[in-house]
Amino acid sequence: MMEAGTYARQRLVKFAVAALGIAFFCLALGDIAAAQDAAAPACGGKVLEKCTPNSGDTAWMLTSVALVLMMTIPGLGLFYGGMVRKKNVGDTVMTSFAVTCLVTILFAILTYSMAFRAGTPFVGGLDRMFLRDILSDIGKGGIGNPNPLAATIPEAVYICFQMTFAIITPALIAGAFAERMKFSAMLWFIGLWAIFVYAPIAHWVWGPDGFLSSGNDAAWVKVLDFAGGTVVHINAGVAGLMCAIMLGKRKEAGPAHNMVLTFIGASLLWVGWFGFNAGSAVTAGMQAGMAMLVTQIATAVAGFTWMLVEWALKGKPTVVGICSGAVAGLVAITPASGFVAPIGAFAIGVGAGVFCYWGCTSLKRMFGYDDALDCFGVHAIGGIVGALLTGVFAVEQYGGTAGVLEGNPGQFVNQCIGVAIVFVYDAVASLIILSVVKMFVGLRVAEEAERDGLDLALHGEVVH
Repeated sequence: MMEAGTYARQRLVKFAVAALGIAFFCLALGDIAAAQDAAAPACGGKVLEKCTPNSGDTAWMLTSVALVLMMTIPGLGLFYGGMVRKKNVGDTVMTSFAVTCLVTILFAILTYSMAFRAGTPFVGGLDRMFLRDILSDIGKGGIGNPNPLAATIPEAVYICFQMTFAIITPALIAGAFAERMKFSAMLWFIGLWAIFVYAPIAHWVWGPDGFLSSGNDAAWVKVLDFAGGTVVHINAGVAGLMCAIMLGKRKEAGPAHNMVLTFIGASLLWVGWFGFNAGSAVTAGMQAGMAMLVTQIATAVAGFTWMLVEWALKGKPTVVGICSGAVAGLVAITPASGFVAPIGAFAIGVGAGVFCYWGCTSLKRMFGYDDALDCFGVHAIGGIVGALLTGVFAVEQYGGTAGVLEGNPGQFVNQCIGVAIVFVYDAVASLIILSVVKMFVGLRVAEEAERDGLDLALHGEVVH
C-alpha cells in the first residue's frame, strides 16, 4: 500500500510540474504576443505616427551627413585654397570654415523650417524655428511624426543631412569672389543669402508644398532635381556671377599656388559626393545604389573629357584641369543621379566636360567678368547641363518619371522652366543683397590689403 501511495504521489507531482510548465509556457507566449502587438510599426508609407525608424536607412543617412560635411570642410576649402595665390590661402580656407559655422546656426534657428516645412508654395512655415517640437524622443513610444520627406529616419537626422547641403551651397559662391572680398561683407552676404535665396528656392524644389516640387501633386511645374542641380549648383553659380560683377576684377591674378591641395580637395569632394547624391535617396535601397553608380561614371567621364579637350586646345593636360572636370561631372550628375541609367551618366559626363570647359574659358573671356575660381563656369553651367539632360535621360523605372527618350518631352520643358525661374530669382535677389551690404559695410578690401594679401590684412596670419 505504501509503495502504491508513493507511486501515486510521484505521478501527482509530475502532473503538477507538467501543468505548471504548460501554464508558464502559455503565459510566456501571451507576453510575447502582447509585446509584438505593442511594438511600434516601422515608419513608411502612411505609417508616420508612433513608428520606429529603419535602422539601415538611419545608418546610411548618418554616414551621408559625415560625407557631405567633409565636402565643405576640408574638401572645398582645400580645393579652392590650392587655386588662389599663397598670400590668400588662409582667407580662402577660413571662409569655408566660417560659412559652415554661420549657416549651421541660421539653419537651426530659421532656414530649416523655411525650406522644409509646409507653408505656402513659396516658403515654408515657421513651426520649427529653433528646431522646436522635433518629435524624435524615444520616450514617446517611437520617433513621433517624422518628416514626410524622409519617413524612415528620425527628423533630427534629416535636419543634419539637409543642413550640410545648406552649408556647402553658399560656400561654393566663395570661388567667384576669392582674393578680394571683405570678410565682414562675406559674412553679411552669406547670412542674408541663406535666408532670402537658399531657403525659398530649396522650398520651391524640395518642400512638401513647393510650386516646383516633383513630389507635390499640386505643384505648378514639376522639376526633377534629385540632389541639388538647381537648389545647390545653379543657385550658387548664379550668385557667384553676381558677386564677380559687383566686385569687379582683381588687381592682379596668378596661377594656382599649390595644385596638390587642389588635388586633395577634389578627391575629398568626389568621395563625399556619394553621400551628397546617393544619400539624397534618404533610404539604403536601389535608388541609392544607382545614384552612386551613375555619380562615379559621370565624374570619371567628365574629368577625362575635360583633360582631352584641354590637351587638344592647349597642348598639355593639367592637374587643376582634370580636377575641375571631375567636379563639373559631379555637379552635372547631381540633379539626375536618382533618375537616369548609366548610359545617361555617360552623356551627362561628356556634356559637363565640354560645356564647363567652355564656360571657364571662352564664356568668361567673352563677357570679361572675373570669376576667380570658376564658380559660375563649373557650378552654374554644370548644373544647367545636368538639369536639362535629366529631362532627356530620365528613366521611369528608376525615378518614377520618364524623360524625352521615353516619350515625355514635357519633362524637358519643365526642366527649362525650373532653370529659368531659379536663375532669374537668384540673380535679382543676390544683386539686391550685395547692394545693401555694399551700402552699409562695403564689399571690397582696400587696394593695399589686396596687394599685401588677405591673410595678413584680414586675419593677421600668413602661410610660410
